[in-house]
Amino acid sequence: MEKTANKEIDTSVTGFRTIKFIGELVIAVLMKFWALCTTTLLILILAYWFYGGIAVFLLLVAAVLGLAWHSQDYLLYYPEQPPTSRIYVESPAKAGLPHENIYVHTEDGVKINMYLILQQAHVRASAPTLIYFHGNAGNIGHRLLNSHALYSYVGCNVLLVEYRGYGKSGGTPSEQGVYYDAKAALNFVTSRPDLNQGKIVIFGRSLGGAVAIYLASCGALVDNVMCLIIENTFTSLPHIARHLFDFWALGLIPKWAYKNKYPSISRMPAVKMPTLFLSGMADQLIPPRMMQQCYEQASSCVLKRLARFEHGTHNETWQCPGYYETINRFFAEINRMKDFQASDPAVRYNMDVPFDDKGIHSL
Repeated sequence: MEKTANKEIDTSVTGFRTIKFIGELVIAVLMKFWALCTTTLLILILAYWFYGGIAVFLLLVAAVLGLAWHSQDYLLYYPEQPPTSRIYVESPAKAGLPHENIYVHTEDGVKINMYLILQQAHVRASAPTLIYFHGNAGNIGHRLLNSHALYSYVGCNVLLVEYRGYGKSGGTPSEQGVYYDAKAALNFVTSRPDLNQGKIVIFGRSLGGAVAIYLASCGALVDNVMCLIIENTFTSLPHIARHLFDFWALGLIPKWAYKNKYPSISRMPAVKMPTLFLSGMADQLIPPRMMQQCYEQASSCVLKRLARFEHGTHNETWQCPGYYETINRFFAEINRMKDFQASDPAVRYNMDVPFDDKGIHSL
């Protein structure tokens, strides 16, 4: 009887896999056909103009929708801005930073490039390792000044992650693809025995903040990560689209119509680690209220802080006075919190810091 039951289970599993395979194949074929319709849009317009017909009209509609769908990537990802970004990626050696030039493969087979900036050997193992996710334009070579300061003033090892389709990385940028890149970066850090696995920091700015939030919300995958730091990021892509393109019709577009969503606001409750929000109050691209909203939704009851920089712009908040001191203070809080809880886990941690009772501080 047991063998019969096992056989029935095996049969049902096989049948499910077959149905799943056929479904994925049908979807893949439809997507290829949709892409073909998009590339032949001009031909379809001419065919409908001269011959008409319901079938041609439906194909034309599919092509227009396909163009609208795929063009969203061109509005979000700017790997060729400035124009040389895909040709030349400045090396950390130019900034006097000891580093390794790394290539890793993601779970979907794309090869991405990373720079691992390392502290001197005698302090490397005790230093935090900051995984750095940058914004939607340029490449990792454009973040070397910021990385140098993190290396010098905060004492971090820094892993600069290049998204697919950017710099020297292969592939084409997409939301799901960038998530694969983030996981590959974390897997790389956790595979390095010379790095402190208890001091991994996930950091993201702008679009990179959304990537960092995704990674930080990945449950058991990030159980040993020390903290999350996000800077000038948005609540979700549909929200920021409606803010940037102030057009009433955008409010009528359902969320499923957005190819890239990056729903950070809905992921914040799943982020359990200590979190620091760095918000430039002079940000003209992403309204600071979105950082406030993300902060309010964060469920990290252990430790969460919001630092506001009065003169911080979207791309230059890291140059504001007190920026690196805020990060150092946050790390010190985490270390004090761990020591305090280790001595008496039942007692809540408290520290004399310049944040108010809501965890907010303005600089």
